[in-house]
Amino acid sequence: MKRKDNELPEAIEKWGWRYHHLGIPTNIPQKNERYIPHLGIYVSGFNSSPFGIEWMRFDANCAIPELIKTTPHIAFVVDDLSSAIKGKELLSEINSPSEGLKVAMIVHNGAPVELMEFSNKK
Repeated sequence: MKRKDNELPEAIEKWGWRYHHLGIPTNIPQKNERYIPHLGIYVSGFNSSPFGIEWMRFDANCAIPELIKTTPHIAFVVDDLSSAIKGKELLSEINSPSEGLKVAMIVHNGAPVELMEFSNKK
């Protein structure tokens, strides 16, 4: 089934996923980076971007899959991560970058997609 130009993606329209951010890999240190030591990544930009653009820079020994390190990803908030990943190709194990957040990375047509479930939905 093809989507018309004026129609929202199925993930939003039918599944109820909500846009959260666009993650862009970089090798260049960014202003106001925050380090996430257990993942080996630096993130920046999300807190100040009105569009949800987040820059990600990776430690040399970071165990995150190469696809995430080299290809921008889109992230969606989902109500039930377990249900959202059913039938999807997982790129890595579910993890928790911060308290109250579970994340799964899936692959769709060779592109990484991040699914996020917040337990503290304030």
